[in-house]
Amino acid sequence: MALKTFKPYTKSTRGTILVDRSGLWKGKPFKSLVSPKNSMKGRNNYGRITSINRAGGHKKMYRQVDFYRKKFDMSAIVERIEYDPNRSCYIMLVKFEDNSHAYYLAPQKIKIGDKIENGAKKEIKIGNCMPLQDIPVGIDIHNVEIQPGAGGKIARSAGASVTISGLDGNYSLIKLASGEVRKIDSRALATVAVIGTPEQKNIKVGKAVRSRGLGRGPRTKGVVKNPVDHPHGGGEGKTAGGRHPVSPSGQSAKGLKTRDNKRTDKFIVRRRNKRKDTK
Repeated sequence: MALKTFKPYTKSTRGTILVDRSGLWKGKPFKSLVSPKNSMKGRNNYGRITSINRAGGHKKMYRQVDFYRKKFDMSAIVERIEYDPNRSCYIMLVKFEDNSHAYYLAPQKIKIGDKIENGAKKEIKIGNCMPLQDIPVGIDIHNVEIQPGAGGKIARSAGASVTISGLDGNYSLIKLASGEVRKIDSRALATVAVIGTPEQKNIKVGKAVRSRGLGRGPRTKGVVKNPVDHPHGGGEGKTAGGRHPVSPSGQSAKGLKTRDNKRTDKFIVRRRNKRKDTK
């Protein structure tokens, strides 16, 4: 898909960049694979705000995307490629030989009418899903399981992929986009190719109403709030906050490490690359 730019006829079109969706399915989603979705607007089950700056948003139905890909040894045909309001990448509707349907994440260069398969010892082809032990080193993959049978968890957003960098006994070495190298059971499933819609990162929404439609509320700086609402708030006149940057709950915003899962440290072969702006 290409990017769509606009001439600055109005203030809202100046600088706006969107993804051209002219080649996508224009009808309704497949009825048996959608379900209602309640928007929590950043609140938990007690009604307390746990994720700030979330508000509004268009009504949308949830597309039941199959991340497990457990329908083995049965080929499927890509019937259509659709927009999904719940994720950054596109999805594809596939039809199996037994006339059942499923939604999968749509990889790059997949076309309507293409044939895909799930299972062991399949062809290394765009859209095919198979265990890591059957995929050669150096191949880009997405929708990777962390535990066999648990469903894809890694590389599921637009333009995302990871690479198989080697083997270590019963484990495959997976290099993530962050530079981290991690060991994953070779029986875990993964799908060949990079996820589509890499242009998503270049989008500029152009106007506030489009952000509100995406469920993003206006953002207010902490220094202009009251002390009861933010640690940087209060003071006489315009102040700089009086301390190092922190979140509304007081957690440091300058590179504080929050990972606390020593149980899985043994699977990390190499830590992710450090940010250039950290010392």
